[in-house]
Amino acid sequence: MPRLSKIVFLMAAMIMALAARPALAVVEIDINKANVEPLPIAITDFQSTDDLGAKVSSVVEADLKRSGLFAPVNRGAFIEKITNPDQTPRFPDWTAINAQALVTGRVVQEADGRLRAEYRLWDTFANQQLSGEQFFTRPENWRRVAHIIADAIYERLTGEKGYFDSRVVFVSETGPKNNRQKQLAIMDQDGANARMLTSGNDIVLTPRFSPNRQEITYMSFEGGQPRVYLLQLETGQRELVGNFPGMTFSPRFSPDGQRVIMSLQEGGNANIYAMDLRSRATTRLTDTAAIDTSPSYSPDSQQIVFESDRGGRQQLYKMNADGSNQQRISFGDGSYSTPVWSPRGDLIAFTKQSGGKFSIGVMRPDGSGERILTTGFHNEGPTWAPNGRVLMFFRQPAGAGGPQIYSIDLTGYNEQRVETPGYASDPAWSPLLE
Repeated sequence: MPRLSKIVFLMAAMIMALAARPALAVVEIDINKANVEPLPIAITDFQSTDDLGAKVSSVVEADLKRSGLFAPVNRGAFIEKITNPDQTPRFPDWTAINAQALVTGRVVQEADGRLRAEYRLWDTFANQQLSGEQFFTRPENWRRVAHIIADAIYERLTGEKGYFDSRVVFVSETGPKNNRQKQLAIMDQDGANARMLTSGNDIVLTPRFSPNRQEITYMSFEGGQPRVYLLQLETGQRELVGNFPGMTFSPRFSPDGQRVIMSLQEGGNANIYAMDLRSRATTRLTDTAAIDTSPSYSPDSQQIVFESDRGGRQQLYKMNADGSNQQRISFGDGSYSTPVWSPRGDLIAFTKQSGGKFSIGVMRPDGSGERILTTGFHNEGPTWAPNGRVLMFFRQPAGAGGPQIYSIDLTGYNEQRVETPGYASDPAWSPLLE
């Protein structure tokens, strides 16, 4: 397995000399509204002696556009040509084309070989700079610098953390439908830099990211039975958690990354257990003559959501982290599965099967406010962006072909396919990189 070297950024954040008081800014996005009108933003080519500046600004633009909150202005409409990002732009030239925000920047190769990337964010109507930062890194990490800049702009204009400097682990599928080779793979959140993590000699399923480190659990059928592994992405080190006959989903981490929670089958029943990763001690949390599975912790570790057929068909339930106070929270038509608690704690995502179709939806932790975001022939496996504003899932089309990964935001209006080298399923989103 290839070793993943830690990407170390020496980040020198500086609010530059022309930065004005944020309280005076008129440009902001209220992302809590039901329908958000995308903000017109002009993103200029960053100045550089080669094409790297334009490549960095193009990634920034693509990130912001893909969020659905920003509408980049066509560069052919630009009136002013930015040649010196240190100078104050001619604001009337930008308001004339309805650019409410403006991004300028440069990319410079330092004498020691490092790359220096910097940006400035301007409010064109208030005639002021909102923020400016610079970052130092190795030249091969230019895409990550672009994601970090996009996150900084997103946060400054929405008031919430971005999600662009993150990765997604998934199952890459190749070959005919009745004989698929399934490998563990990883990519940037925009689909770039995809690479394989396992050889494909054994089937792998349902990878799960740790919420606070670059570590995953996944299930592999080595030796013909399900085994759960921990994989450290920074070092490539793999550790066997255990052999679990009858397991169908990999464990999920607790918010502190010290425990995993899983469903283990005994006879015709399946119950939920928590395991301490240091001692390997397990604690049984449910004890029913039913199938309890797909558990997921709340971000404060106090509660667990799971699916169970104890009422006759799959529905969502929640309980305290010690297994007490088990109660049903889903009551709509159809069957509910694969619940995942948002990192914000305000919503639970799920898969719903009804009328021969599969939907991805969200509800509040008490079961109220259910909303369907997207419906298709076979949608499954939602996973949350680190800021809790976007979901990824996979869709299996009817007929020929294989599964593909899609993203959708909480409005349900911004659905997009995430490009992968081949068929792809079971996405799991990482926390923000450090």
